[in-house]
Amino acid sequence: MLPRSSLFLNLHGVNNLMYLFTILLALMLAACQPASPVVPLVLDAGPGSGEPHLALGAAGEIVLSYLEPGEVATSLRFSVFEGDQWQTARTVAQGDNWVVNWADFPSVVPLSNGIWAAHWLVETEGGPYAYDTVVSLSTDAGHTWSSPVIPHDDGTLTEHGFVSIFPAGEGVGVAWLDGRKYAAAPANVEAGIGTQLRTATLSVDLLRTADGIIDELVCDCCQTDVAMATSGPVVVYRNRTTGEIRDIYFARLIDGHWEQGRAIADDGWKVTGCPVNGPAISAVGQSVAVAWFTSSPEDRVQIAFSNSSAADFGAAMDVGARSPLGRVDVALLVNGDAVVSWLESGTPGRLVARRISADGGSGPIMEIAPISIERNSGFPQMVADGNRLIFAWTEVADGTSRVRTLYYQM
Repeated sequence: MLPRSSLFLNLHGVNNLMYLFTILLALMLAACQPASPVVPLVLDAGPGSGEPHLALGAAGEIVLSYLEPGEVATSLRFSVFEGDQWQTARTVAQGDNWVVNWADFPSVVPLSNGIWAAHWLVETEGGPYAYDTVVSLSTDAGHTWSSPVIPHDDGTLTEHGFVSIFPAGEGVGVAWLDGRKYAAAPANVEAGIGTQLRTATLSVDLLRTADGIIDELVCDCCQTDVAMATSGPVVVYRNRTTGEIRDIYFARLIDGHWEQGRAIADDGWKVTGCPVNGPAISAVGQSVAVAWFTSSPEDRVQIAFSNSSAADFGAAMDVGARSPLGRVDVALLVNGDAVVSWLESGTPGRLVARRISADGGSGPIMEIAPISIERNSGFPQMVADGNRLIFAWTEVADGTSRVRTLYYQM
């Protein structure tokens, strides 16, 4: 019979072996589990931050901009994504008379050759709901910024917002929703009086070199978007007919002139109020993808592809969204597939995305993040970076907002 001490030592050794076996088994099981495709990213956006915007430059730069409140002023901040992380945020400008709106947000956009553009919205004295767009340029990739200028000169106490910025030679092109016709006469949609989609081109010295009208009657507060195809800039927006049909249109800048806007699809969505749900566009060479939300005949998210620099589009395809609220974005991948993101209702809601091919094939719906469904949650943003997707959105918790970001490894 073994002494009691020897028995204790033997049992203790067995217990150690069993413990080690359990640890090894747990490690082996963990190694067999697929790694989470969702990787949170650290961003030094403070409490109260919101209204994020992601921009992808021609050279592959990824720039995130957002608004951040201070004690007496609001700042337009931005960060560049390098080395798998956000770099220290910098400030473009700040002001105490800015418009801070969940749906109409500013941007910082890398154009070309170190020229970047930024825009934000400034209240116009003397008129409720009146504001101007201002634009600033940087010639050293965001390190220093010019004094801002206003790209429009109508001087009316009306809306000038929902801006899209694009390269225009060595300068910058700006497209925006413009309410000047409301100041000239009472709103009369049947007579074609309403919000216009206007555009201007500014030189690197911020001198206006061209301006014009893309569409005479558009939805009042649906976001615009723009992408650079082989043929040049393509802008997408929600049109408005005199019969209150509000479908998604596109227009191209060809040889210095904007083509007449055309419907991407005949949704036939009749609504007498603005749905605050603009389209999104992405382009790689001659491939173009546009995604949008419609409630005709039911709530759904659609996508259409072009392989001709948006000379025309194929038939619209339903992405199979469940309980969508819209607020879409789209990113083309190098193989021609597109990823569409949208908000899905629920408690909480979800930011989700799905890969769609031009031939109609689709992948599973990917859950990106839970999200509080309210106005302050804004419009989530997405860009493609090789085989991963970078997302930015506004998280709202206990009444306080903060910009959050992550990447999703496909």
